[in-house]
Amino acid sequence: MTAPLTLSIEDRIATITYNRPAKLNAMTPEMADLMIDAVETCNGSDEVRAVILTGTGKAFCAGSDIAELDGYATAWDFRNRREYCDALRGLLKPSIAAINGYAFGGGLEMALSCDIRIAADTVKLAAPEIKLGWIGGGGMTALLAHSIGPSNAALMVMTGDPVTADKALTWGLVSDVTAPDALIPRAREIAGAIAARAPIAAETARANLKAAYNMPLESAVAYERDLQTVCFATEDAAEGRAAFAAKRMPAFRRR
Repeated sequence: MTAPLTLSIEDRIATITYNRPAKLNAMTPEMADLMIDAVETCNGSDEVRAVILTGTGKAFCAGSDIAELDGYATAWDFRNRREYCDALRGLLKPSIAAINGYAFGGGLEMALSCDIRIAADTVKLAAPEIKLGWIGGGGMTALLAHSIGPSNAALMVMTGDPVTADKALTWGLVSDVTAPDALIPRAREIAGAIAARAPIAAETARANLKAAYNMPLESAVAYERDLQTVCFATEDAAEGRAAFAAKRMPAFRRR
């Protein structure tokens, strides 16, 4: 049987693919475990410098498989499940969501958990949980409010209605919209540019962006300066300066 979530690594780029197209790539506990494993592999590999998330078929991910939710004996068991969005936010490497189709519920939360989001021009994105009697629990409201502002976030969360790729671009929910057949080449172009940069600096930039959400300005600037100092002390920073002086391309080694 084909795995419902796969990981491949090529040219320093890891690709995590939701691969359950008959069910719109809806997430199951098995897929959550596979996501956790994929994140651990990417975090532990010096070879991986950027990560792309995408789906097969006509969906990126439709969120949790509703049919699986009745398998939890109590609401507390549901609360303490292994959470795929938590796993994804534990990714240390820069990440790109290549949204190829429907990104609903937990699928939207996973896209929001990535650093960069691009979308095919045919996609729809939604926080539809309210239509079923609950709300998102993988960071939906906080991530949406940070991404598109409180009014637009309220519109999505309180109606559950989908928005188009063009609307998502206007709101800043995604950074780029492409034709469907150009989506993965564009994602790999962005990932390749990131992979060519100093890896420690790229990973530090990701950590810095996440921290900046939770700090007042002066604390965020001070923290950024500390992280800059850490990067400046690396072998890669010395290599960058030497390459600049010699007018050559740097050879970064994640050291």
